[in-house]
Amino acid sequence: MDRLELDDRDRKIIALFEQNPEISQTQIAESVGLSQPTVGARINKLKNSGAIATSVGVDLKKAGMNIAKVDISTRDSNKIIDIFKNCPYFLNAMIVSGKENLTILFAAEDIATIEALVGRHLRSDPSVTSVDFGIVISSVQSLNMPVKIGFEKTDVSPCGFKCYECEYYIHNQCLGCPMTTHYKGKFW
Repeated sequence: MDRLELDDRDRKIIALFEQNPEISQTQIAESVGLSQPTVGARINKLKNSGAIATSVGVDLKKAGMNIAKVDISTRDSNKIIDIFKNCPYFLNAMIVSGKENLTILFAAEDIATIEALVGRHLRSDPSVTSVDFGIVISSVQSLNMPVKIGFEKTDVSPCGFKCYECEYYIHNQCLGCPMTTHYKGKFW
């Protein structure tokens, strides 16, 4: 992958977007001392290179969500990521160095649902040798994250499980998958 070369004006443009994602190109042009068309070209270059991107997210704490950081030691990180990549509770995964080689972030309305996810899909997986589960108590910055919303509900969850057959769901220890008709929560 080519390393992106940024000059002082590119850095200033990025800083202005960080301060106000809705800032106009005219305002940026005035601030960096360039014409609006030149700023537009620089913004396109930054977007096309992947240096900046636009995303819409939900402030998870304000939405009443519980956020979990799960550190996992596994022989197959990609397999675990594939299990969760379409899960609405899944926020992100990072392959990391160290004893635990995978970190996953989850968000759900209640901690029991996250515990059920971890128990059902991670602790029971033979490729997983350890799981360290922690709930985020507070964060320095807002936890504004993209969340999967607006999907068609089906009978089977994207991971292939049927909520109505799951012991966690049957015993009200899980709200069920938001992508199914069996979901008992209110956020999705």
